[in-house]
Amino acid sequence: MPHRILTTVAASVTDLKRDPMGTVAAGEGEPVAILNRNEPAFYCIPARTFEAMLERIEDAELNALADARLDDGKALIRVTLDEL
Repeated sequence: MPHRILTTVAASVTDLKRDPMGTVAAGEGEPVAILNRNEPAFYCIPARTFEAMLERIEDAELNALADARLDDGKALIRVTLDEL
């Protein structure tokens, strides 16, 4: 059964066990697909990439909250930073 691999770099579980840091470095900051019996088992990403992903998710959640508050039917109140 074919599997879609969502990265340009893939490595086996054996490669990951042999050289974990080298396997992550092979992705050059991008995710690395870790294969088990030629099937993607998981994606390995550097800490910096993971932190950036979490920030983007948090920003998206805050934007959704702001959009929901804009659509609550209440009148907008404009303020400047000097007024805060």
